[in-house]
Amino acid sequence: MNLNATLFAQLVVFLILAAFTMKFVWPPLMKALDERAERIANGLAAADRGKADLAAAEKRVQAELAGARDEGQKRIADAEKRAALIIDEAKKTAAEEAARIVAAAKADAEQQVTRAREELRGQVAALAVQGAEQILKREVNAEAHAALLSQLSTEL
Repeated sequence: MNLNATLFAQLVVFLILAAFTMKFVWPPLMKALDERAERIANGLAAADRGKADLAAAEKRVQAELAGARDEGQKRIADAEKRAALIIDEAKKTAAEEAARIVAAAKADAEQQVTRAREELRGQVAALAVQGAEQILKREVNAEAHAALLSQLSTEL
């Protein structure tokens, strides 16, 4: 065999193999590589969109948290105002109730004093009658001298 013929045959086989590879093997291989590159690019784009969506969601969450904090502070302030109003109303009611109780107690005390005075007048009149009876050594008729006894009780 001739070395040139072997080299030429190897060259022809290589060219046939190269043509076959370029015609049948290379396009599916390139297609698979392109698809993979496209998937990687889509994945990176999706990751970027995900980061952007995450940042937007974090901003929304921060805004809602700030709104919730503001609303909570407002509700707390309203509750404190309402509590102060309720306390003031309770104080007013308690003061009115205390004044009413004091007035009732004063009226009751005045009634008791009046009753005690009337009882005391009656007792003094009875003692005066007894005293006069003992002085005169005879019984004084209380019915007959009612006008005199009532004048005596008014003087006392």
